[in-house]
Amino acid sequence: MKKILINQDVWQTRIAVLSHDKLQDIYFYTSSKEDLEKSFFKGRVSKILPGIQTAFVDIGQNKAGFLHITEIDRALATEKVIEHLQDGEEPTEREIKASIDISKIFTESEDILVQVIKEPIHEKGAKLTTCFTIPGRFVVLMPNIPQIGVSKKIENREERTRLKELLTSCLPSGMGAIIRTTAEGRTVNDLKKDVAFLVATWRSILKKFKKAKHGENIYTDLPLSLRVMRDHLDEDVEMVVTDSKTDQEALFKFVKHLTPELSDKIRFYEGPPSLFERFDIDQQIEKALQKKVSLRSGGTLIIESTEAMTVIDVNTGRFTGTGSLEDTILKTNLEAADEIATQLRLRNIGGLIVIDFIDMANGGNRLKLSKFFEKMLKEKDKFQSVALKVSEFGIVQMTRKRSGKTLVQQLTNVCQNCSGSGHIKSTATNAFFVLKKFKEEMKRQGFSGPIVLAVSLKIFDYLIQNEYLAVLQLEKDLSCKITLESDEYSEDTHFLISKTA
Repeated sequence: MKKILINQDVWQTRIAVLSHDKLQDIYFYTSSKEDLEKSFFKGRVSKILPGIQTAFVDIGQNKAGFLHITEIDRALATEKVIEHLQDGEEPTEREIKASIDISKIFTESEDILVQVIKEPIHEKGAKLTTCFTIPGRFVVLMPNIPQIGVSKKIENREERTRLKELLTSCLPSGMGAIIRTTAEGRTVNDLKKDVAFLVATWRSILKKFKKAKHGENIYTDLPLSLRVMRDHLDEDVEMVVTDSKTDQEALFKFVKHLTPELSDKIRFYEGPPSLFERFDIDQQIEKALQKKVSLRSGGTLIIESTEAMTVIDVNTGRFTGTGSLEDTILKTNLEAADEIATQLRLRNIGGLIVIDFIDMANGGNRLKLSKFFEKMLKEKDKFQSVALKVSEFGIVQMTRKRSGKTLVQQLTNVCQNCSGSGHIKSTATNAFFVLKKFKEEMKRQGFSGPIVLAVSLKIFDYLIQNEYLAVLQLEKDLSCKITLESDEYSEDTHFLISKTA
């Protein structure tokens, strides 16, 4: 069973989704930070780069968003290209396809409606699209893409066909939708109600677009707590607990309107202890920020991310098993596959992921691991992912849809000492750097005689204990007398030279 916990403070809202009391999802919201994902903007094309088929669009943020040609809906692209090609005769489909170019679709300074699909990350601006989606309770409306898709988690073929037929009767002409997992078993009235609300929202967006100024945010998704209710609240949820009376009332009204049969799950928690302390959430968040993840058997995962990809290494650790080595390795790998699916979702890791499972000589065991991992991803993860089979070297390459920032990016900053490399220079390296720079400065200034060299406490201790003979030799080479002093407030690579009276 699942639980949804909502912690409301003046400075921050935190929402935890638990599965069997284990943290599955964690969401954060602060009023001082704008949430851009899923928002619609009246953008203005600031630059077009035909070489990479990308338009940069000013949406009123620090950095322009980027819109690639693959994120432009086909109907819009075809319409604009036909305008360029028309010379009295209707162009053929082949001519249209061959002529699709972003410079023929948009012009600089043109105002266009765009939606953010990925938050700005690192040095990149927001990723934009004109293939719009508006999420609802049971369907995700695609107002300009006339196609119907069904969640892969709805496996019954008859139910998939039934839902498609029901949705076809509900949708206005020219629109499409994706049927969500929550639609399984729902009636035509449930779908009609959801579609009607989403269509009204879309028409409101179009109306606002005409009056808005460029760079204006004209539609934002629901507030975080209501969004979590829409996306997570179902029969599997045991309770929704909030520590705010005001929030409890707002949630009850929303759920009463959305799914009345689940409104009795909304509860108020007063404490003590605090709500997140009661369910051990903060400790679980801390663990999710660590590189090392311990498995129940004694094995471990090491998770490390770069800007390009995430690498996960599986180790047996203390686990020795009771059977053969191959059985021990298979058991560890299967447990690791289960935990990896959990960690990818919890840490919100997306993009390219490479997993180094423990090598297995048996091809049947590798196939068993591949099938089990695919099953875990399908059951535990809400985002789309594609995983290749386990290679002979135990490697799995996979991709997972990116959505917003990872947990580490949300809660941490790059280390000022190592600049994100994960390493800092040793005391010996810094001491040699100081001696080298000191020698260069003495020769440049032409100093001689008694000299005071002030260094950090760490460097002072290292030189006295390990390099005292080197300092004596330096005195001979520079014809000076060096007196070392320590400065506890100095940085390791800084030093100060002064002459003694």
